[in-house]
Amino acid sequence: MDEDEDINANTPEKEIYHEKQRLQFCLLHALNNLLQERESFTRTQLDAIANDLALIDPSKDRWTPLSVVLKPHHNVLTGNYDINVLFAALEGKGKSVVWYDRRNGASSMDFTDSENILTGIILNKPVRKLGGLWRSRHWLALRKINGVWYNLDSDLASPLPFENGDEELKEFLDESLAQGGEVLMVFEGNSTTSNNSHKQ
Repeated sequence: MDEDEDINANTPEKEIYHEKQRLQFCLLHALNNLLQERESFTRTQLDAIANDLALIDPSKDRWTPLSVVLKPHHNVLTGNYDINVLFAALEGKGKSVVWYDRRNGASSMDFTDSENILTGIILNKPVRKLGGLWRSRHWLALRKINGVWYNLDSDLASPLPFENGDEELKEFLDESLAQGGEVLMVFEGNSTTSNNSHKQ
């Protein structure tokens, strides 16, 4: 065994952090799973971001009795934060978010872009429950940890590895896009990803 192999053999692998689903706080779980840190964001912090966004929302004066619970960017009781909260939260952590152009398919994704450091992927997908009577959307995180891509969906009992690497991940993303999913690429700092990689 050479010196490099000996060093790698004694380097402990990073423990995978995985939050489980609670009510409709899937965006909260997805963000913490993406950043691999418990309470990287809290419910209080996301509520504050949503409330700040509501102050500049053009429809803020359109009050109804449901407005007490159904705020413009989240549900006070169950969470259910929208994409504006996601963008604001990640930008506050020094990340940039690129909305991937579904027309390109996952085959054109570059996970090793030398000009941009990819933190991970956020996927928003439609879900149906109770025999299709209940329809909603669900946030989940995908991230490469210890050299392996993982599905960190909070609905899963444990992180699910993509054991066949990038190709298996792209197949999963293509399937999700075909079912109405939306893919958001999360980068460190300001992304220089070209416009043809995200929605026009």
